[in-house]
Amino acid sequence: MTTLPDAPWRNRVGLEQLATALGAQDGQARFVGGAVRDTLLQLDVADIDIATSHAPTEVIARLQDARIKAIPTGLAHGTITAIVEGAPVEVTTLRRDVATDGRHAIIAYTDDWREDAARRDFTINALYADPATGEVFDYFGGLDDLAARRVRFIGDPLQRIAEDHLRILRFFRFQARFGEAIDQAGLDACTARANDLMALSRERIASEVMKLLVATGAVAVVRLMVERGIFRAVLPEIDEAGADRLAELAQREQAAGIAPDPIRRLAAVIPAADAESVGARLKLSNADRKRLIAATAGPGEEGTRGLAYRAGIVGATDRLLLAGGDLTAIQGWTPPTLPINGGALVARGLRKGPDVAAMLRRIETLWINEGFPDADRLSTVADTLVAEVLAAQSAPE
Repeated sequence: MTTLPDAPWRNRVGLEQLATALGAQDGQARFVGGAVRDTLLQLDVADIDIATSHAPTEVIARLQDARIKAIPTGLAHGTITAIVEGAPVEVTTLRRDVATDGRHAIIAYTDDWREDAARRDFTINALYADPATGEVFDYFGGLDDLAARRVRFIGDPLQRIAEDHLRILRFFRFQARFGEAIDQAGLDACTARANDLMALSRERIASEVMKLLVATGAVAVVRLMVERGIFRAVLPEIDEAGADRLAELAQREQAAGIAPDPIRRLAAVIPAADAESVGARLKLSNADRKRLIAATAGPGEEGTRGLAYRAGIVGATDRLLLAGGDLTAIQGWTPPTLPINGGALVARGLRKGPDVAAMLRRIETLWINEGFPDADRLSTVADTLVAEVLAAQSAPE
């Protein structure tokens, strides 16, 4: 018998109370999915999911009786969010698919744990654990696949992809995160059905691609996806050159001790000229679109700290890493604030309006070029420049 190792999340305050309220002691509730998988791999767990044989209305009633806040976040699909000591735990009734169209599923509730496991995508995501004893329940060989670091569909891969087209991208995302051995049947099925991705919303595609790009094995998996034509239907901009740029960026990130970032890595895998159109197609936020477009603008001409002052630390980091620049000067550095304002220039005799704005730009440029000197030095610079302007204004024509 395989037993779930102890982990910090299992001792979370209130979790035992929740499991008891759901009847875990009678086999009516089990931990499921990522929390079980990641604990077996000795990885940190972020989200906790519980599967239960109780209908959603019964779940709500039991939580209310136990004075646990219940939010019907996905009631149509049997999911209730329990708030335990301020943190969410997803509680979902055992279910089976009645009908699917590649994007949505009509479900029916069941009390059969194997039926619930059968509707999940991959064997490593269909592992359950008893909250009290830690006993792991494995219906489709997920433990063996986890040991082999193999991402494998439950059942016929082609059929599982037909049920939910997003599983194509999930296959590669999980491969990038956990995989070592590649499941050939799954890979071939994803290749054959790659055009199915066109039926998905761009938001769902963006979410999966962003997660994939920052996974541990992203470089090798993106290259494999390019070779197999997976991106062709929805992100044809990602090609072999993009895979090469991603590999270079990943090396630079590692050398600089910088964590992978999805927007920066997306900027690497697509041509710079396509940043605007790709950002719009994926329906990124305005802030992310601007960052994506700016990321490939190069290191600039004002020096590393000048760039960081103008573009911010995040923007400068993106541009320097993508251009192969040196980040040393801005690591741990906070860009200062210009220690002079328009009021100080007006006090020196400049007229309010365009003259002040133009002078501030001149002073700021000199300040950056001199390496951000202190306020005393800047005051001297301001005195000199303002005096020159005033003298020119008063000189006879």
